[in-house]
Amino acid sequence: MAESEEELKSLLMKVKVESEKVGLKLNIQKTKIMASGPITSWEIDGETVETASGFIFWGSKIIAVGDCSHEIKRRLLLGRKVMTNLDSIFKSKDITLPTKVHLVKAVVFPVVMYGCESWTVEKAERQRIDALNCGVGEDS
Repeated sequence: MAESEEELKSLLMKVKVESEKVGLKLNIQKTKIMASGPITSWEIDGETVETASGFIFWGSKIIAVGDCSHEIKRRLLLGRKVMTNLDSIFKSKDITLPTKVHLVKAVVFPVVMYGCESWTVEKAERQRIDALNCGVGEDS
C-alpha cells in the first residue's frame, strides 16, 4: 500500500530489484494496481501495468470505492453455497435439530462473517445478515 503514485512506483521498483537479487523476475503482465482515486496509465521499465477495480485480499474483496456491500453480498452467497452443500444433512431425519443448529453455527456462520470486523454495514445489509440468524439464535 502506498499514499501516492510516486511511493507506489518506488515500492514496485524495490520489489523488482530485490527479486532480481535472488533470481526472481517481477512479471508486469501479472501485476495489477488499484487506486482509490483517478489514476493515469502506469508503466514500469516501459511495460504497462494493468489497473484493477478490486481484488481478493486474505479472503475479503477489496474495491476501490471502499464500499462493503459487494463483500457482504459475496459472503452471504458463499454461506448459501455452504448451506446447499449441506442440504442432505439438513434434510436427514437421523440428525437432530440441535446438531443441525450447531453445524450451521460452526460451518456456515464463519464463512459468512469472515472479515466482518472491517465492514461498514448499512441498514439493508444488516437486515440481510440478521436474516441468516433467523431461527438459529443464541438460545438454540
